[in-house]
Amino acid sequence: MIDRRILLASAAGFLGLAALRWLRGSPARAEEKFEVEKTDAEWRAQLTPQQYEILRKEGTERPWTSPLLKEHRKGIFACAGCDLPLFSSETKFESGTGWPSFFKPLDNAVGTTEDRTFGMLRTEVHCRRCGGHLGHVFDDGPKPTGLRYCMDGVALVFHPAAASAT
Repeated sequence: MIDRRILLASAAGFLGLAALRWLRGSPARAEEKFEVEKTDAEWRAQLTPQQYEILRKEGTERPWTSPLLKEHRKGIFACAGCDLPLFSSETKFESGTGWPSFFKPLDNAVGTTEDRTFGMLRTEVHCRRCGGHLGHVFDDGPKPTGLRYCMDGVALVFHPAAASAT
C-alpha cells in the first residue's frame, strides 16, 4: 500500500515541474529555421545593443520611447534585422499602449509562437524571414481584424513612400 504522504509529495513535485516548464515558456522558435540565419557575433555586429536585446533576446523597449510611435507618414515598417517589409502605414493605429500598433501585418511577413513567460499566455510575433522578435499580438484591436500587433519600435525601421510627382 502506498503511503498518502509519498503520493502527495510525488503529486506536488510533478505539479511543480509542470509549473516551472510552463513559466519558462516554449523553446519551439529556437529550433525553427529561417531564411536569414547569422551567428550571435554577426547579429551583435549588425544591430545596435537595444536592437540586439529586442530582436535576438526577446526584450522590450520602454513604452512611449519609440520614435516610430509618432510616425504618421505613408510607407512601410520593415524588420530592423533583415529589412523584410512587415506592416503598411495604412494599418497603423494609436492604441494608447506606448508602442507602435497595427491591426494587420503584410501577407507572409510574420510568424507567431506561444509565449508563456512571466506566468501568462501571450502570442509572440517574430519576423518570418530572420526570426527576430517584434512584439506580441492581442485580440483587443480595431476592426476589421480585431487584432493589435503591439510592436517594439526598435525592432522596426520605417521606409517612407516615394513622393508622387504632381
